Amino acid sequence: MTTRRTALAGLAATAAFPATGAGPALSEAERALAARAASWLETLGEARGDFVQTDSRGRVSRGEVFLRRPGRARFAYAPPSSLLVVADGANVSVADPRLKTFERYPLAATPLALFLSRRIRLDGDARVTAVRKTPSGFEIIARDVRRAHEGQIALAFTDSPLALAGWTVTDAQGRSTRVLLEGLRAVSGLPANLFVLDDPRPRSPGRGKM
Repeated sequence: MTTRRTALAGLAATAAFPATGAGPALSEAERALAARAASWLETLGEARGDFVQTDSRGRVSRGEVFLRRPGRARFAYAPPSSLLVVADGANVSVADPRLKTFERYPLAATPLALFLSRRIRLDGDARVTAVRKTPSGFEIIARDVRRAHEGQIALAFTDSPLALAGWTVTDAQGRSTRVLLEGLRAVSGLPANLFVLDDPRPRSPGRGKM
């Protein structure tokens, strides 16, 4: 079963995209790969595809992803999960209709803000600690310098053609959540309502805005 925690852990990596700076020295070739990946992300406008998420216990969840940069994303988990995660340009909302739960966070306070921002910065709080070649391309390892003890993110890219292939988030306890992207492709004309998620719960006098 996909939990809200697992979903957010798995999706967090899309936001914590790399920044270089102080820390382990990278070679010119490694810096060039990181810059190339950032440039590719910046040129990505609208896209859609599928994802497969595997948590630290080996539980697998699937779903569909829609992106509209800057600021918007939708991760719809397939049954039996009912989770829906939507970034609307200002907030990230997480709803589970089956459990009747709904939570909302400011986009700027989540890692998704960096991936969805108009400009992918290479000199921010997420710092590249390593760039590794893989059989199909390369992998960029990054940590948030503000919370370096909390784990790391590995973003995987294919090299030919260049594309984001997925990511792995490893927390401070060594637990990893892996997300693989399948068939991510540029599209146009995605409906605006894909990136809107209102709180479905009836308002009560004592409940303020989230």
